[in-house]
Amino acid sequence: MGPVLTGPTAFLSAALAVSALQPGVAQAAAPVDVQLLSITDLHGYLTPQNDAVNGTVKDAQGNSIVVGGAPYIATHLKNLRQGHQNSITFTSGDDFSGWPTEVAYHQDEPTVEFLNAIGVEFAAVGNHELDRSLEFLRDHMGKGRCFGEIDVDSCFTDSTGRRFRGADYTISSANITRKGSTKPIFQPYVIKQVKVTGGGNVRIGFINLTTPTTVTGSTSYQPELDNLPLVETANRYAAELKRRGVEAIVANVHEGGTAGDVYDRCGAPSGPVFDFAEQASPDIDAIITGHWHALFNDCVVPDPAGNPRPVVEAANHGRLPNEMNLKIDPRTGDVIRSATTTVNHPVTRDVTPDPAMTRLVGHWKARAADGESTLGNLVADAQYADAVQTSGGPVDLALVATAPLTGSNSLRGDLRFAKGADPADRDGTVLFGEAWSAYGYANPVLTVSLTGRRLEQALEQQWQAQADGTVRFSPLAVSAGVRYSYDASRQVGDRVDPSDVLIGDAPLDPGRTYRVAALAYTLIGADGFTALTGFTDPVRGSRDYDAFRAYLQSQDTTAPPALDRVTAAL
Repeated sequence: MGPVLTGPTAFLSAALAVSALQPGVAQAAAPVDVQLLSITDLHGYLTPQNDAVNGTVKDAQGNSIVVGGAPYIATHLKNLRQGHQNSITFTSGDDFSGWPTEVAYHQDEPTVEFLNAIGVEFAAVGNHELDRSLEFLRDHMGKGRCFGEIDVDSCFTDSTGRRFRGADYTISSANITRKGSTKPIFQPYVIKQVKVTGGGNVRIGFINLTTPTTVTGSTSYQPELDNLPLVETANRYAAELKRRGVEAIVANVHEGGTAGDVYDRCGAPSGPVFDFAEQASPDIDAIITGHWHALFNDCVVPDPAGNPRPVVEAANHGRLPNEMNLKIDPRTGDVIRSATTTVNHPVTRDVTPDPAMTRLVGHWKARAADGESTLGNLVADAQYADAVQTSGGPVDLALVATAPLTGSNSLRGDLRFAKGADPADRDGTVLFGEAWSAYGYANPVLTVSLTGRRLEQALEQQWQAQADGTVRFSPLAVSAGVRYSYDASRQVGDRVDPSDVLIGDAPLDPGRTYRVAALAYTLIGADGFTALTGFTDPVRGSRDYDAFRAYLQSQDTTAPPALDRVTAAL
């Protein structure tokens, strides 16, 4: 990689040269001010995080600043837009397909609701946008098409009471194509018009690009797709924009780079995005990036013509947005690069959180907090049925660890009922392979004796305090005929009242002994529920996937169980 200049001095020499060559430009035609606000790699982190990695950034002195959370992002963006006639908000990819439970449980729809609400106008496709499928990104996230049962599998009711409708913004990538094609699947660029003081407008083109590692990535592996190379694709569309009369051009690139770990500095820059910056067309005036979860500002890389241009990245997980301010010559429509300024703004929590976004976060957390899933309930019913057949005695209930505190998860994927690629499949038929992919790893179902006191303790162990001060929630699914409620506002260890746990029609009796079906893995404490290890009188039943298949075969029709077994007090 060639020379990289850092800091505003890189623009200073260019500014002097422009002034010398074009005296009186500012007096003849006032530049058009345009504010660009970008976020990247949000990954659905809407809930404010309290750990160091996801909830802080470091300043130049090494001090940690507490940051992040949708209610605070919204407030900071609103404040940053004050006084700007022309402001454009967008993302640089990996908006969703993340890991927060309340978002993952709801097919990443909460993130789209948030991005719609804060006024995002377009988003580059990141690699994680393709973790599911092209159709999921394009048709569901983009267009709001539903699948499965509405408000159970998709198209959930959002915080405003509306059904999911998809993105209000443009999802864009110039270099994701069908295998063997050079035609992009998504819109390759976005053109935005900004107002000129006194009337008229100028246009800005945003070329959106996706890291070429996407289609063979570990989570986004999509063999039916291709990634075109970044530089050649950027140059192709920069030339096309020029032919359309667009002179101001920005590359919004989901590709990696690093330049130190201080949010408002550029130190020792390296990585593919800086190689891209050296080679991409001089017609591109600025480069905004993401992907490596780095954060840097004031990086300047000379383009192939030797002119400096900025390369910046906001922080991942909503910790800070980048603000880039452009000045555009209204006569030529081109960016006056010497006047470009950039700054990364920490999303501090010393501002008033946006009330609507606070409601949004609360809404989705409450929906996720009941701990239920249709698959978890179905598997609990299957384990109960197996125990009835194999234990030689009465069975009171079954338990399933749906998100284990430790170890492996027996729930491995969705149970598919739509027709798949197998010629033997058809809509409404579940193949053995589909059942295997959804649940099981050859662990036996045991029926054991447990006291009511230990069952109560196990239900309390769904919440465990972490070293960083957060609380991890790992729900237990229960079989039909069991109902319980909890109050997550209470202290960990005191969230479930035994009188609110109904087994059959009777409240949980701490002094009674119950016969309980669960996987051996769960009962020996490998899932983290140590209260269950005090069982007695174990009887081995079928292996998990055998029990599941037998249950499905025993039913004429299997419908997703109702989500009415667990209730969260709001």
